[in-house]
Amino acid sequence: MDAQQIRAAYLAMMAERGHTIIDRASLVPHDDPTTLFTGSGMQPLLRFLLGEPHPAGNRLADVQPCVRAQDIEEVGDNRHTTFFEMLGNWSLGDYFKAEQIPMFFSFLVDVVGLDPNRIYVSVFSGDTEHGIPRDEESADIWTELFQNAGVSADRVDLITEEHGNDVGNQGARIAFYQDKNWWSRAGGPNEMPVGDPGGPDSEVFYYFPQVTHDTAYGRFPHQNSDGGQYLEIGNSVFMQYRRTVGDDGAGFAELPHRNVDYGGGLERIAAAAIDSPDVFRVSLLWPIIEKLQELSGKSYDDETHAMRIVTDHVRGAVFLAADGVTPSNREAGYVMRRLLRRAIRFATELGVENNVLAPLVDVVADIYADAYPEVGDKRETIVKVLQKEERAFRRTLNKGLRELRHIAKEDRPITGDDFFTLSDTFGFPVELSTEEAQRQGLVLSTDWRAEFDGRREEQRRRSQAATKLGAHE
Repeated sequence: MDAQQIRAAYLAMMAERGHTIIDRASLVPHDDPTTLFTGSGMQPLLRFLLGEPHPAGNRLADVQPCVRAQDIEEVGDNRHTTFFEMLGNWSLGDYFKAEQIPMFFSFLVDVVGLDPNRIYVSVFSGDTEHGIPRDEESADIWTELFQNAGVSADRVDLITEEHGNDVGNQGARIAFYQDKNWWSRAGGPNEMPVGDPGGPDSEVFYYFPQVTHDTAYGRFPHQNSDGGQYLEIGNSVFMQYRRTVGDDGAGFAELPHRNVDYGGGLERIAAAAIDSPDVFRVSLLWPIIEKLQELSGKSYDDETHAMRIVTDHVRGAVFLAADGVTPSNREAGYVMRRLLRRAIRFATELGVENNVLAPLVDVVADIYADAYPEVGDKRETIVKVLQKEERAFRRTLNKGLRELRHIAKEDRPITGDDFFTLSDTFGFPVELSTEEAQRQGLVLSTDWRAEFDGRREEQRRRSQAATKLGAHE
C-alpha cells in the first residue's frame, strides 16, 4: 500500500469501528497562544481529553497535518521531517487498552500488511515513587497478540534510554521504559503540575534488519535507540491519571473517565509498508525528489542530504501558505521564512539557482489534490507567496555567502556583530547563518549570541524612538 491508500484505509477502518471522522485543524492554532503550530493530532482536542464533551461523540478519528519546527535541524536524516501527517483516533471515556492495542495491531498487520515479526513495542515500567504501577496489562495484551501471530514475545526491563544503549534489548519484543513511556504535557511524572492529566503509553516500532546500527547512539540497539534499526510508527496514550496534592505531598489519582489518544506517523507507516527505512521514498515525498533530480540534473543517491531538506521544507511551506501563513520576521511567518530560505540555500547547492519553488509547489499540490483540495485550490496564491520570497532572498543570497567567505579569510571567530550584519543586510536568518558558518568550518565566538541579541535590541529601540518622533512631528 502507498501512503494515500494507507490514509484512506485508516479512516475507513475507524469509521467501521464507530468513530466519527472529524475535520483537520489549521496548522496555526487560533485559540492556543502557547504554541505556534499544531504539532500533533491531539493538540486541537486537548480540552475534550480533559473532560469537555465533544459534539461529535466519544469515538473520534482524523488525519492531521502537523508542523514541528523544533525538528528542523534533524531534517536530512532518513526519518525526520518538519511537516508530517498524523493518523489519530481517540476514545473519550469509551474503550481503553483492551480494544485500542488489538485495533492498532490489526490495522498494521491485517490492513497495511506489515510483517508482525518486524514489529516491536515499548510499555511503561511503573513509578514506585508516585505509586503508579507497571503497565502489565498492556504488556499482556501485546504478548497475546504476538503469540497468536506466531511471534516471540520476550520482555526486557530497560527503564532508561541510557541503560538501553548500554545493554540493548537482547532481541526482546516488549521493552519496559519509565519516562519514555509516560505522556503528559509537561514530561515525566515529576515534571507535571498539579491538576494536569497524564498516563502510560505504548509505542510501536518497525525493525529494519538491513540497517547497520549506528554506535554513535549507543553500543547496542533497542526500541528507543536512534541508531537506525528501529523506527517508531505509532503511540497509544492511556490517559488515566491526574496530578494531585495530598497530605504527604504530590501524588496521582485516577481520572473519572479514562481516555485513549493514538497518533501514528503516516509517512513512517508508509515507509514500513515498502520496507524502506528512508521516509523520503514514500509516495508523498518521492515525486518531489524526482522533480528535484530533474531540475538539478543530480541524483538523490549523490545529493541525499540536500534533497531531503529542500523536499521537506518546501512541502511544509506549501501547507503553511495554504493555511494563510506568509513569510515574515515574526512567529509562524518567521519559521516559514526560515524553511523557505533554507530550502533555497540547499537548492543552490544542488545547482538550481533560479525558480526552484514554483515547480515544486505544483508537485506538492498534485500529491495532495484528493486528500487536501484546499492546497490545489490555492495553488496560484501559494506560488505567488513563495516566488516573492525566493526572489527577495536570491537577491542577497550570493552577497551573504561572499560575506561569509570574506570573514573566513580573516582567520578569526565569527561574532554576533557578523551574524547581525548577515541578518540585517543580507536577510539571512541567524539560524541559517550559524549553520552555514559551521558548514564552512568557521569558529563561532563564545558570546556571539549575546552580541547578536544586543545589536537586535539596540535596533529595536532605535526603531521605537524613530516611530515616536514621527508621531510627534
